Amino acid sequence: MDTAFLLMAMYSGRPIIPAEEVAKGFFGLTTDKFVRKVSAGDIALPLVRMEASQKCAKGVHLNDLAAYLDERRAAAVKECQQLHGKGRFG
Repeated sequence: MDTAFLLMAMYSGRPIIPAEEVAKGFFGLTTDKFVRKVSAGDIALPLVRMEASQKCAKGVHLNDLAAYLDERRAAAVKECQQLHGKGRFG
């Protein structure tokens, strides 16, 4: 399955997904905590700022989120294969 395509359908084709929606929907975090973790490098996602201001609207580009999710899945599959041997994953 193509993660980017699924996200496009989920977010009605919007290229930038608001940080609030990404924080809550994928990380279970408040927006402030999500932005802090991204800024600290704890979450490896580029954060798009709509203006130069620190208080401006922030979001994540759909392709960046798709790549992040695919990378996290690949890491999980690798871990599962190490624990349980080669199987249907991968």
